[in-house]
Amino acid sequence: MYRVTQPLLVAALALTLLAGGIAAWAGWSWYGAAHDDGAGYAAARDDALEAGEQAVQNLNTLDHRKLEPGLDLWETSTTGDLHNQLVEGRREFTKQVQSAKTVSTAKVLSGAVTELDERAGRARVMVALRVTVRASGQQATDKDSRMLGELTRTDGHWKLSALGQAPVGSTATAD
Repeated sequence: MYRVTQPLLVAALALTLLAGGIAAWAGWSWYGAAHDDGAGYAAARDDALEAGEQAVQNLNTLDHRKLEPGLDLWETSTTGDLHNQLVEGRREFTKQVQSAKTVSTAKVLSGAVTELDERAGRARVMVALRVTVRASGQQATDKDSRMLGELTRTDGHWKLSALGQAPVGSTATAD
């Protein structure tokens, strides 16, 4: 009987050591993943992209019938010089949109973060979108465009601080 219990004891000890080793490895792996800077950077990049896409969409969507809430959304989506330009030009822009009676809706087709400085709270995004514009009494037209946006983190949120058209086509010249 002594011989029968000894192999069982050795097997139990080996299984215990194996289980302890697996638990230690799993704990170490979890700790490494939880404290990995790459995961934090990826999350910051995703937050910037989501905010950038939404802000670009917001600034390309406006309905003359709901003008005040639309322009308020433009202002809450922006910061810095871009925000100041929108606030200062709001009255004149309101007159133009009411006169033209336009409705524009934007849909994001794709987007990418091209630059991210998390410490400085700055990011750049490129967003491809389709804007549908409908003027009173006219047929709707679609226009695809690529926009470059600069984002600034303010109060923990990303907001557009600059927005412009991305260059399209080749910059090479034929000889």
